[in-house]
Amino acid sequence: MPKQKLTPEIITAAIQGYEAQKARIDQQIAQVRALLPGGSTQTAATPEPAPRKRRKFSAATRRKMKAAQQRRWAKVRGEAEPAPAAKPKRKMSAAGREAIIEATKKRWARVRAEAAKAAAKKTAPKKAAVKKVVAKKVVAKKTAPIAAPAEAAPAQ
Repeated sequence: MPKQKLTPEIITAAIQGYEAQKARIDQQIAQVRALLPGGSTQTAATPEPAPRKRRKFSAATRRKMKAAQQRRWAKVRGEAEPAPAAKPKRKMSAAGREAIIEATKKRWARVRAEAAKAAAKKTAPKKAAVKKVVAKKVVAKKTAPIAAPAEAAPAQ
């Protein structure tokens, strides 16, 4: 089937036809709205959509997008896909490695000290409780009334 060339006359006729359809549809919408209680017969104008805010991409992201698009077009054209540039592997300096080791040792020393302190706290309350019980017994003995020896032994 041969393609038709779109001339300005054809495009103008298409626009007029679509506008006529739109007017007919708007009339039908108005009739249906009139059936609603409190509905108006006027068609509401379609509000213009607010302009969308565009996302901002970083330079690195734009580079990645560009490279991906180039690979896609190369595949479409049948060209060999260029090898992506590999990032050089990052290496840690000796000073950086020593700093990390030292910080780790300090952290574990602090963790061990806190664990020892927590263990000492768990045993400390028991000793204090024992001391309180002993102190209460001593106070109770001192405040108890002293019984007379005659009452203790029955007379014969």
